[in-house]
Amino acid sequence: MNINLFSNTVFVGLSFMLSGTIATVKANEAPFAIAIHGGAGAIQQSKMTPSLRTTYEAKLNEAVAKGYQLLSQGKSSQQAVIAAIQILEASPLFNAGKGAVYTFDEEHELDASIMNGKTLNAGAVSGVKTVKSPIALAEKVMEESVHVMLSGEGAELFAKNKGLPLVDNSYFNTEHRYKALLKAKKKLSEKEQELKNFQAAHQSLPTEFKVGTVGAVALDKAGNLTAGTSTGGMTAKRFGRVGDAPIIGAGTYANNNSCAVSATGHGEYFIRYHVAADICARVQYQNIPLAKAADIVINDVLVKAGGSGGVIAIDAQGNITMPFNSEGMYRASMSSNGQSFVGIFHNE
Repeated sequence: MNINLFSNTVFVGLSFMLSGTIATVKANEAPFAIAIHGGAGAIQQSKMTPSLRTTYEAKLNEAVAKGYQLLSQGKSSQQAVIAAIQILEASPLFNAGKGAVYTFDEEHELDASIMNGKTLNAGAVSGVKTVKSPIALAEKVMEESVHVMLSGEGAELFAKNKGLPLVDNSYFNTEHRYKALLKAKKKLSEKEQELKNFQAAHQSLPTEFKVGTVGAVALDKAGNLTAGTSTGGMTAKRFGRVGDAPIIGAGTYANNNSCAVSATGHGEYFIRYHVAADICARVQYQNIPLAKAADIVINDVLVKAGGSGGVIAIDAQGNITMPFNSEGMYRASMSSNGQSFVGIFHNE
């Protein structure tokens, strides 16, 4: 299993303690595993205090342990992915759900997608403003509509018809995201005056304003893969911008014949280079290991193009890889082979 080793990382009540008992796996049981991410690129190691790191790790551990618990009980990879992502969506720490960034007009527009590796069915939503759990809506689109993607008011009407929890857009307000918006708008104003072009000004924003996502990939005991991704998008985005998170093949992809991938980073590049599907295609058609395929796409193809970010990926044998080319990526994993991991920066 390809997982970067790490040291000095705090595990918060983990040790495979699920529901008060040690999780055990029978020797002849089919492998199962889950990996999650909380976004890449919006992290500066110099600003990561020990207490803040512990807070992030605790939430990552909570999410990955919940997904793993479901898998250990024989639940589907789809159920595990949804459960893990919803924990991250409910936390103000991550740019998804409750912690979503602000648009230029000081609102929140959320995107999400999910794909089932067995059926190749998929569901996605973009630009929703009142749906409490965008990943839950993406699942409803996948299972109870004839479409793959719904957007804006239509997606919200569908959510209402399906009885999903709706909230006022202010539910997603957080002080630290609002401060980030004001900071971004100030930089945009200064650069726009200098460059005389909004697009060029936005491109000049630091990476921290352009990234932030949560996601999960999982393999269940039945051998089925699922991938899901949820995001608040890009700070100060305008004109209904949609990133890679709801784009099947770019930010999310799953196929039992290859792998499941959830991406995080500067979405425009992940869309252009079809990152998630490209990784799985390399595994399926070139017959190369998952870790190598993901590394080529993230640390060669994307780097040469100028794109930053990373992915979490799992294959049909339960191998996990989580490469990224940014300063850090919130990530965690648990596997039935007894390995568990949580980390943020490189060399962990």
